Amino acid sequence: MNINATLIIQIIVFGILWWFTAKFVWPPITRALDDRSKRIADGLAAADRAKADLAAAEVRVQDEIKKARVGASELRTAAERQAAALLDQARAEASKIIAEARKAAEGEAELAAQRVKDRLRDEVALLAVAGAGRILRREVDARGHAQLLADLRTELR
Repeated sequence: MNINATLIIQIIVFGILWWFTAKFVWPPITRALDDRSKRIADGLAAADRAKADLAAAEVRVQDEIKKARVGASELRTAAERQAAALLDQARAEASKIIAEARKAAEGEAELAAQRVKDRLRDEVALLAVAGAGRILRREVDARGHAQLLADLRTELR
């Protein structure tokens, strides 16, 4: 065979191959490469957006932490104030209860002292009547005895 004919046939086969590749093989490959580069670009853009969102979220988190600290501080201060108020109120109530108990105890002590004095007067009156009866060596009747005791009680008061 002739080299020129082989060369011409190879040029024609190469042309057909080039045309077939350009028409049927190359467009899907370029489309796939374009799609891939677009997905990569979209991924990079999404990563940039995510970084920006993360930075914004960090700022919001710091703001929320500051707000929470301020709120906690205010709550603690309010709780301390309320505790102090409750403590003062409890102290006032305790003082009031103590004063009432002291007053009641003093009243009971006065009543007890008065009862003791009354009993003592009655006993003194009985002893006086008994002593007077022995001195007089006579018995006083019951009505006279009661009258004498009442008179003595009145005099001792």
